Amino acid sequence: MSESSQAETAVTREIPIRDALREAMVEEIERDESVFLVGEEVGGYNGAYKCSRGMLDQFGARRVIDAPIAECGFAGVGIGAAMMGLRPIVEFMTFNFSLIAIDQILNTAAKARLMSGGQLKCPIVFRGAGGAAFQLGAQHANSFEGFYAYTPGLIVVAPATPHDMKGLLKSSIRNDNPVVFFESELTYGLKGPVPEEEYLIPIGSAEIKREGSDITLVTWSKNLFLTLEVAEALSKEGVSAEVVDLRTLRPLDTETLLTSVAKTHRALIIQEQHLVSSYGAYLSHVITSQIFDELDAPVGLISSLEAPMPYSKTLEQVILPSKERCLEEARKVLEGCL
Repeated sequence: MSESSQAETAVTREIPIRDALREAMVEEIERDESVFLVGEEVGGYNGAYKCSRGMLDQFGARRVIDAPIAECGFAGVGIGAAMMGLRPIVEFMTFNFSLIAIDQILNTAAKARLMSGGQLKCPIVFRGAGGAAFQLGAQHANSFEGFYAYTPGLIVVAPATPHDMKGLLKSSIRNDNPVVFFESELTYGLKGPVPEEEYLIPIGSAEIKREGSDITLVTWSKNLFLTLEVAEALSKEGVSAEVVDLRTLRPLDTETLLTSVAKTHRALIIQEQHLVSSYGAYLSHVITSQIFDELDAPVGLISSLEAPMPYSKTLEQVILPSKERCLEEARKVLEGCL
């Protein structure tokens, strides 16, 4: 059954993202005895953001494992377990802490299938909060989606809505390759419609979140909500903006992206990453190299400013993409005067 037909036939209710993620993990642990969850505070504390609430009581300490503060250690244990046939879900309290395990993720998990000539699979999901939240300072506010998307062998997923979080997490757990799955501290409480019946969302499938004809706004993760605000503001100026939510960065749904831009002839990419060596810059290259003749203006790109994230609330708002900056850039794209 297709994603759209599943959504139409299934009964929906409004639940927050943390519950959508918990349901995905619970359903997959119940379905497959090889699935387990490991990470800091995932058990007795019910998860740092309560995404694993009640799971320790339901499944016990063999399936929901509280790990010490040692990301390199429990990521490595998870990778070894995946190579031996299990399907671990490794939770990082924040992806800023995943850097402690970067060698395990990039040099072991991502390369296991290639270096073993296909003899080893590595079905593991690394999930947790990424990007800025409220006043977490420079060491806890990095957006690493593009950093992980750089590495062949990894799948990188960055959804935004409760519906997409659940469907893509279930697909990620069932995948035989290592998946890096980004969430956001700011949206765990965000509610949205999620079917009661089981459904899956294919990895590598973008979605048009708003139809438009004048400009394509491209984004992923929590910046979807900012982008939808920008599209609504543009509509009041008589501009019809289409919003493409990539949902997956590697593999990229190039067809959906290029089809939308070819329709509107203009594109603005909105990302929380810094500009230099960013995923948004790569997207701009994809668009201009493959459908240059369809463009009526250079591709626009809004990023975080080039500085470590300050603790000051006021300065934090300056660094991050804002509706005002996005609208200013969109107007330049529409005028063709970047």
